[in-house]
Amino acid sequence: MGRHTGPKYKLSRREKQDLFGSPKSLMGKSPLEKKNYPPGEHGQSRRQKISEYGVQLREKQKIKRIYGLYEKQFRNLFEKASRQKGITGENLIKLLERRLDNVVYRLGFAPTRVSARQLVSHRHVLVNDKTVNVPSFVVSVGDVIRIREKSKKMDAIHNSLKKVRDNQFSWLTIDKATLSGTFVQVPERSEIPLNASEQLVVELYSK
Repeated sequence: MGRHTGPKYKLSRREKQDLFGSPKSLMGKSPLEKKNYPPGEHGQSRRQKISEYGVQLREKQKIKRIYGLYEKQFRNLFEKASRQKGITGENLIKLLERRLDNVVYRLGFAPTRVSARQLVSHRHVLVNDKTVNVPSFVVSVGDVIRIREKSKKMDAIHNSLKKVRDNQFSWLTIDKATLSGTFVQVPERSEIPLNASEQLVVELYSK
């Protein structure tokens, strides 16, 4: 199954939170609007009760969509997390946070993870002064992520940075003047702003 490219507003409304990093969806509607029924023409008549498996599956789909992964990518990352010491679910979220496209997004160089992925893929991003065009590249402690010199005048990057508070994440430092940032430490799960239950994903894959 590929990465989702369908109506993002409906998916965000179903989960009652923004899944794609955009505060407004099409037609100016907020994905955070809460209604007592799911989206779609039959939403008001649908049964609300979901099975345990359904709850677990939806949580996995939600996390996948937030970070923009294909099913195979997500499963491979889960298996990697399960081989690490510690709590598998927390390991999974930490690995997701260490993806280069996510770090570029967290640093504020792009307004969404989708646009951050494009920046990386189009070779606008350097890691330790070397071009890395693989969004899934796993960033390590001490890595310096910067926008390459030829790309520093891009309006999209500067417009995104204007909306970002300085060093808003404890595991990252950012220098807006040089368009660079450093991954200073792997964040604890409690520090990561993600409204999701990774334990449900663990339970799903453990069946």
